[in-house]
Amino acid sequence: MRFSEYVIGQRYETTSLALSKRDIIEFATIYDPQYMHLDEEKAIQGRFGSLIASGMQTMNISFKLWIEVGVYGEHVVAGTGMNNIQFLKPVFPDDELHVIAEVIGLTPRRKGNGIVTVLLSTFNQKNQKVFQAELSALIDN
Repeated sequence: MRFSEYVIGQRYETTSLALSKRDIIEFATIYDPQYMHLDEEKAIQGRFGSLIASGMQTMNISFKLWIEVGVYGEHVVAGTGMNNIQFLKPVFPDDELHVIAEVIGLTPRRKGNGIVTVLLSTFNQKNQKVFQAELSALIDN
């Protein structure tokens, strides 16, 4: 979509993505090698009683699901920021995540383009919100 086509309050819902134990361990091995993501025995003894996904993995999945909706299309120039990032609940193996994205900000820039800010809210299969962040991108007109 072009910048001029966005409207505050527009909402989009993504498809779902299931996260396996293997997915969690593979991501953590490379990007977040902490025990709660890698060591099942130690994680079971911890606060959550299980392995949990890295918050960074949850954020990346949320972004992926949003981008796959295709709203930005070829009019996106670049991401400009991510604010108010909140990891609200742990994500466990076999959780199925989906995102609701809502346009919350439109900031016109020169040449008719502008910054579109969406609130990404990620939910598990129990409809519990596990992640939330404001994502901004420069969009051409």
